[in-house]
Amino acid sequence: MVIVGPTGVGKSALAVKIAKELNGEIVSSDSRLLYRGMDIGTDKPSKEILDSIPHHLIDIVEPDESWTLAEFNREVDKTTELILKKGKLPILVGGTGQYFRSLVEGWEIPEIKPNQELRKVIEDWGMELGAIELHKKMSILDPTSGESIQPQNMRRTIRALEVIFSTGRKFSELRVKKEPIYDFKVIGLSRRREELYKVIDERIEKMFEIGFIREVETLLNKGYSKDLPAMSAIGYREVMQYLGGEITLEEAKVIMKRKTRQFVRRQANWFNKDNKVIEWFAIPPDPTDAVIKSVQSWQMG
Repeated sequence: MVIVGPTGVGKSALAVKIAKELNGEIVSSDSRLLYRGMDIGTDKPSKEILDSIPHHLIDIVEPDESWTLAEFNREVDKTTELILKKGKLPILVGGTGQYFRSLVEGWEIPEIKPNQELRKVIEDWGMELGAIELHKKMSILDPTSGESIQPQNMRRTIRALEVIFSTGRKFSELRVKKEPIYDFKVIGLSRRREELYKVIDERIEKMFEIGFIREVETLLNKGYSKDLPAMSAIGYREVMQYLGGEITLEEAKVIMKRKTRQFVRRQANWFNKDNKVIEWFAIPPDPTDAVIKSVQSWQMG
């Protein structure tokens, strides 16, 4: 099964409850949780939660390592198969829309080896132009990818340009659809936008209370460049600007809250209420019992 929805809606908490009730294991489909050492800024599940329920595809690469959509699909297939062989329920959870659609719609992504030298050139270009302008350049070459890749997602934009320049073909042309390997039960969680924004604002304040600034300092002290695509995630760039004296702490928080709200609005395009594949549950009330009943009915047939 798959649980989708916007940032801060409660996907992870629901996944843990379902995993305990229905003998499941959780597979992250959130591109931000891949990176080791990036815990607070990505709202990674706590050690207590990770120890209580098996989680997969979390903390698997360093911040300076690349991770492609093709690699994600391959690892999800492998992990899902292992969980099923144990007689357990795989529960995919995350807010990365492209990851979700690639699985549910059966995207077949060709494995094109990364070209590190070319990628470095594009990354430098991206640092010079900024994420939005780089995305515009990519969209001229491949309008379809321009529509599917979020403008702020510099990592995906860089990968698209790398593939375009390496192969001479549009990134979107190399992606074909096939019949999905699995029959997915997709649960969508929704919350009133005003309530969601309140949760997000509180979460950001909590990040700073529990050591977000220290986390960013640790990453920089380990030698990770501030220009890495991983470090462009919401929050990390703002904290680095604060540490560099470019903005105040309060300004960093305001920018983070604004960008996260913008991200939530973009997520709504990926997880559309009109999508017939998704069964939606509103919060409040707590949807746990209703979701469990729906999943059990799906499992029976």
